[in-house]
Amino acid sequence: MTIQPKPPILVIDDDPTFNAILVRTLKRRGFDALGADSIESAEPLIETLHPQQVILDLNLAGNSGLNLIPQLLAANEECRIVILTGYGSIATAVEAIKRGATQYFTKPIDLEAILTAFVDTPQPADAPPPDAPFSVERLEWEHIQRVLSEHEGNISATARALKMHRRTLQRKLLKHPVRQ
Repeated sequence: MTIQPKPPILVIDDDPTFNAILVRTLKRRGFDALGADSIESAEPLIETLHPQQVILDLNLAGNSGLNLIPQLLAANEECRIVILTGYGSIATAVEAIKRGATQYFTKPIDLEAILTAFVDTPQPADAPPPDAPFSVERLEWEHIQRVLSEHEGNISATARALKMHRRTLQRKLLKHPVRQ
């Protein structure tokens, strides 16, 4: 009986503590894991490793981790990409999946959920919706994120579209999204 080696996991996250802990935890579980803390340090690893599994932070020191997805898929079209973010929204989740991400999670996340995302097949498009609807606060957050995405992150244009004062919008954006 031949034991199949686990494919290496590339962790791309700009928080050095989180990155180091996640890499160390994956290594303790028997995975070959490498960490990169910026787009610049990730690019050479992508070119040499052609990773099959990637844990990618959405915000990399002010740059969007989504911009790395095409490069990851060009290096390995079978690459499974799990997006992590501290500020999740439906708009960014949809954009991540459109670009080729396998899964999208908000931090904090259980390691088992991440590992499951690497082996699970995606949910079918006709999967039933969740039982509990979003709260009004969560719906507001999602709407703001969608409009912000439509205006390419321009706060002033988003505030005008929402008929909201720019400072009010900025205060709302500084808050963490409402949990379910």
